[in-house]
Amino acid sequence: MSSVKNGRLLVRACVGLIVSLLAVSCASSALAPDHSKAPVRTVDLTVSAAASLENALEAIAPEFHVAYPTIEISYNFGASGALQQQIEQGAPADVFFSAAVKQMDVLAEKGLILKDSRRDVLTNTLVLIAPVQSQIAVTDMAQIKDAEVGIIAVGEFRSVPAGQYTEQVFTKLNLLEPLRSKLVFSNNVRGVLAAVESGNADLGLVYATDAALSERVKVLATASAATHQPIVYPIAVVSASPNLDAARMFIAFLQTPVAQTKFKEFGFGVVAP
Repeated sequence: MSSVKNGRLLVRACVGLIVSLLAVSCASSALAPDHSKAPVRTVDLTVSAAASLENALEAIAPEFHVAYPTIEISYNFGASGALQQQIEQGAPADVFFSAAVKQMDVLAEKGLILKDSRRDVLTNTLVLIAPVQSQIAVTDMAQIKDAEVGIIAVGEFRSVPAGQYTEQVFTKLNLLEPLRSKLVFSNNVRGVLAAVESGNADLGLVYATDAALSERVKVLATASAATHQPIVYPIAVVSASPNLDAARMFIAFLQTPVAQTKFKEFGFGVVAP
């Protein structure tokens, strides 16, 4: 009788162990990338992304390659407006990652992205920077008007999202006309950063994530969220992409905890999937 009882206990223990292992396995797989549709041949995926994303995406690329070794990523970084125009003109791109919703909206209206693939992934803030040795005493955007400033570097208002946010801030604070003669324009936000780093500009407006990359500039002020549209980074699959499954996998990966942690390390805010 004792041996029968012991046998039953052993069976129960084994069943319990198997159930526990299955539960752990299921939980782990829920957090892991889905490889079920991963291509068996190597796929070259072209991602057109805003210049402000360069360092973060380059850091994420090795992690993505570990998860999907048959997908090779080629990045095309630039101003979101310029990338939008490239896609409109038929330039090869599988994924578009914009620094503003405006450019994505234009492509959506023209049917050039897959609307069901669109996701808001990141957020950012706009900051006023100066060379690290600068003596300019500005702690609020509104104070720029009265400061002794020669040149202010900004992104192009028409094609660079950081420039568009800057224009909104200056307009809201009635600074646009008083400062217009001092503005020097760059075709992407990294150009603005470089102008301030080199001392060719006394001030510049860039994203907080760009300012954090440089030891040669300092942040003087942060634009109030009430002075500009929300800084949101949307991503979507380009309709003409020949690699639709791989493109969707890339977008999904950017919303995994691994990728989101990397984005946070570079100062981005992340939008919950």
